[in-house]
Amino acid sequence: MRINDIMTKDVIKVDVQSNVQDVAKILREHNIGSVPVCRDNKVVGIITDRDIVIRAIADGNTSLTAGDIMTSNPVTCTSNTNVEDVSRIMSERQIRRIPIVDNSSLVGMVALGDLAVEERSDRKAGEALKEISTPCCPE
Repeated sequence: MRINDIMTKDVIKVDVQSNVQDVAKILREHNIGSVPVCRDNKVVGIITDRDIVIRAIADGNTSLTAGDIMTSNPVTCTSNTNVEDVSRIMSERQIRRIPIVDNSSLVGMVALGDLAVEERSDRKAGEALKEISTPCCPE
C-alpha cells in the first residue's frame, strides 16, 4: 500500500514569513499539532505546537516568524512511498509527522495516527510509536 492511499491531501500550511502567533491560531483553529512551512508550495520546514512553546512563548517572543522557529529541511516522502517504509522512517528518525512531496511540491501530510488506523499497518505504527515515545516517569 502506498502512502497516497492514507495521507491527508488538503494540507494546512503556513508561509515562512507567517507570525508565530498566527501559526498558533491556525493550529488551534484546525485542531492540528503541526504544520508544514512552505515557500511557494515547497516545504522548507515544519512547526509543531511544542516548537512554538519552547522556541517562542517560553522566551516571551511572539514577534518571531515561522522561519525563525521551524525545524528546517524536514524529513519528507513522496506519495508513492510504501506505508511500511514511512512507518520505518518515523521509527528510525523518531518523528510523528511527515510532509509528502511530489516534484518538490507539498501534496499531503501523514501522521503516525494515520498509520495506526490503517488496519494493515497498525502493528508497524505501534512499533514506530514505541520507538518514538519515552516514558513520562523513569522506572
